[in-house]
Amino acid sequence: MTNNLLNSGASSLDSEQVDAKAQPSSTQDVNSSVGNSQTKRRQSPTSASKVHSKVQQFQETLERHQNERQLIILQDFPDPDALSSAWAYQLIAQEYNIQCDIVYAGTLSHQENIALVKLTGLPSKRWSVESTKNQDLSVYQGYVLIDNQGTTTQLLPIVTEANIPLMAIFDHHSSQGELKAEFIDLRPQARATATLLTHYLQAGLLQLDSSISEHIKCATALMHGLRSDTNMLMQAQEEDFLAAGYLSRFYDTQLLNAILKTSRSRRVMDVIERSLKYRIVQDNFSMAGVGYLRYEDRDAIPQAADFLVTEENVHTAVVYGIVYDEDQELEVVIGSLRTNKLTLDPDEFIKEAFGQDSHGRFFGGGRMMAGGFEIPTGFLSSFNDKSEYAKLKWEVFDTQVKQKLLRLVNPQDTVI
Repeated sequence: MTNNLLNSGASSLDSEQVDAKAQPSSTQDVNSSVGNSQTKRRQSPTSASKVHSKVQQFQETLERHQNERQLIILQDFPDPDALSSAWAYQLIAQEYNIQCDIVYAGTLSHQENIALVKLTGLPSKRWSVESTKNQDLSVYQGYVLIDNQGTTTQLLPIVTEANIPLMAIFDHHSSQGELKAEFIDLRPQARATATLLTHYLQAGLLQLDSSISEHIKCATALMHGLRSDTNMLMQAQEEDFLAAGYLSRFYDTQLLNAILKTSRSRRVMDVIERSLKYRIVQDNFSMAGVGYLRYEDRDAIPQAADFLVTEENVHTAVVYGIVYDEDQELEVVIGSLRTNKLTLDPDEFIKEAFGQDSHGRFFGGGRMMAGGFEIPTGFLSSFNDKSEYAKLKWEVFDTQVKQKLLRLVNPQDTVI
């Protein structure tokens, strides 16, 4: 197949809230070149041994759970990296007669995410909080967290209360150090979780076959996930390139182009317009509060941040708003950061700006060039029909977020 990774269109996707914390050294022992014989010759014996050990541990874990049924839980707003990685895990698990259901509590709102699921037939399901509470969860013998560590999904408390054991965690963000699983693969050095799952495919846990349509579509989804989380591979590390090289044997170029050519919706354009109208720029740092957004429009926020950071004399942009779901009476402040300043670490910036909750969990974090945060509105939560009340509430949160950002952007300024 002809591959055009760098010229098939840009993808401006958020990490759908990044769980980025300090990483224990015990879970960083995975080298980037599983299944690549040429790279293995360059590895030290110790490094190669660690790679083999991790693959073997995962295989043994799957063997212990043969003929079981598992939940694969994604963040509430799953991105292509999460969706494709979950699909890869599901296909690998099938080799061990493990049946998996891929679920998320939120919604698919980014147009490329919707296109990815529709065009590939990716088998994911939306489970609202209420519907999950009514599910018979006793049929599941375990659950897996992919591209998250539980902080960005509303389903975690429900499966925990149902006493379903956590079988595995796969993530390319740093560890929170709170959840314990039977198998853990956390690699902050990788730029995408799709890279991790692709390495297990390379290692032979599932032999991709170009004559099987499902394999071709999954490889295409993985390439899209890897590509979107590495800014068209421009931020990719060696192991990401190795994964992309392997997937290049199987993915469908035309299908990937079809996914990438989806246009922005009118609602997304409206949010971008709002961000331009309300932005303030200080010391090359642009920030914009866009007010209230419906739950299904949440992915307009990262797209607006992607747009603002392209402005002349701006190196960093933060866009945020209050996302609400009237049916579930849910309100949360959600924001996205984009930067092209190499000396700015989004993970450190977000954590320092917004801190932690009462349980010690950070409200957000980041990866290279991008970050996100999610802050519950707490006592002021719940939708109110009175426009004056809604306006006052927005002013409170807008002022507070700007104040926390400006303290870092220009510490000499007085608070708002």
